[in-house]
Amino acid sequence: MIAYAPGRPIGDGELRERLGEALAGLDVRAKRVLAIIPDDTRTLPMPAAFETIAEVCAPQVRTLSFLIALGTHPPLTEAELARHLGPRLHDFPGVQILQHRWDDPAALAQVGTIVREEMAEISGGLLREEVPVRVNRAVLEHDFLLILGPVFPHEVAGFSGGHKYFFPGIAGPDMLHISHWLGALITNPKVNGHRDTPVRALIERAAGLVPTPRAGISLVMRGQSLVGLFVGEVKDAWEAAAALSAEVNIVWADRAYSTVLSMAPTMYRELWTAGKCMYKLEPVVEDGGTLIIYAPHLHEVSVTHGKWLREVGYHTRDYFLAQWDQYRNVPWAVLAHSTHVKGIGTYRDGMERPRIEVILATGIPENVCRRINLGYRDPTTIRPEAFMGREEEGILAVPNAGEMLWRLADGTVPDIDRL
Repeated sequence: MIAYAPGRPIGDGELRERLGEALAGLDVRAKRVLAIIPDDTRTLPMPAAFETIAEVCAPQVRTLSFLIALGTHPPLTEAELARHLGPRLHDFPGVQILQHRWDDPAALAQVGTIVREEMAEISGGLLREEVPVRVNRAVLEHDFLLILGPVFPHEVAGFSGGHKYFFPGIAGPDMLHISHWLGALITNPKVNGHRDTPVRALIERAAGLVPTPRAGISLVMRGQSLVGLFVGEVKDAWEAAAALSAEVNIVWADRAYSTVLSMAPTMYRELWTAGKCMYKLEPVVEDGGTLIIYAPHLHEVSVTHGKWLREVGYHTRDYFLAQWDQYRNVPWAVLAHSTHVKGIGTYRDGMERPRIEVILATGIPENVCRRINLGYRDPTTIRPEAFMGREEEGILAVPNAGEMLWRLADGTVPDIDRL
C-alpha cells in the first residue's frame, strides 16, 4: 500500500505526482477500468484526481469509465458535472461518465444474498432480514475497479469511504435501506466516528460478494486541504485513512453547549444532505439544548424522498419503533434520515420527547417545517457573527459544518438510557 501523509496540506501538483505513481503500479493494461467516485456533496480535489486517472490510465487501458456513486442523490446536471470534475471534463475522448440509478432495476445486478441468520449475527440481533445484494451492473462489466473518495466520520457507517462507495453508493434499494436503518437503530452518537461498526461489517460482507478485482484510493481532508493519500487494497487503504481522519476530523470539546449554530455549506442543496450539520454536532449539544441548521440557500427537503418525509415527518427512533406496524413499510432509509435529523429521544406514554430541539433556518417555509415536525426560524433574523466567540456562554457557531465531527473530550455520548 502507498501511504502519503506528510503532516501538511498536499497541493494538486503533489497529488498528481503521488497518485500518478500509484496508478502506474496497477495492472490495468488493456483492461476495462471503472473508477467509482463521489458526487459533489463531498469535499475533495476531484478535478485533479479525475485528470490524473484519465491521463495515466486512458492511454493504456481498453476502456475507462467513471461512475458517480450517488446513493439516492439526484443525478448531477451537465453544469454540476463540469464544476465537479473540472475544466478538462471533455478533454479525454472515449472516457465515459456514468451516474448511478439506484431505483432502476435494469441498472442493477444481484451478486448474492445475506441470509437472515448472518444478518442477525452482523447486527447483534437488531435485524433478522434476508437481503439481496444488488449493485450497479457496471462493476461486473469491467475488469478492474478503482474506488476513490474521502474518508470522514459518518453517521451510518462510522467512517465514510472504502467499500461504502459500493454500499450504499452504487447499491440497489435493499442494501441501501437496511444499512441506513441499522445505523439508525444503533443511533448516530454511538456510530459516528467509530471505525468498526455493525454497518461497516455489513458493507464489507456485501463487498466480498462482488467478484471484480479492485484498488482503493482513500483521501483524507482537513477542511479544504488534502492531508492524506492512501492507495492499495480497498480495506487496507480505507483503514489507514480512517485512522488519520479520526485525528484530523474529530474536534474534542471540553463542554456541551446549550445553543449550536451549524452553518451548512452550499454543497448541501437539500436537507437530505444538510442533515449532516446535525449529525456531526449532536454529541456536543447539551440535554434540552437547541441546534440550528443555518442554510439560507436551501429550499428543498429532499428531491428523491421529499414526498415520504412530508408524510412521515422527523421523529426519534423510539417514536417509530413504538408504532412499528404503522411505519414498517416506509422506506427504511427515509426513517433513518428522519431519526438522525431529529436526534435521539424517548417515546413513552404516547409522548415523544426529543433530547434536543432542531430548528431549520433555511429557505424551507415555516409551514413545511412545522408539518415535518422541525422548528423554524427566519434565516434573515440570524447574524452568524453574533453567535461567534461565545463558547463560555454555552453558544457555539460552526461554519462549514457537516464533515468535522464534534465530540466531548471526556468520551461521553448522548444516551437514550439516561433520558
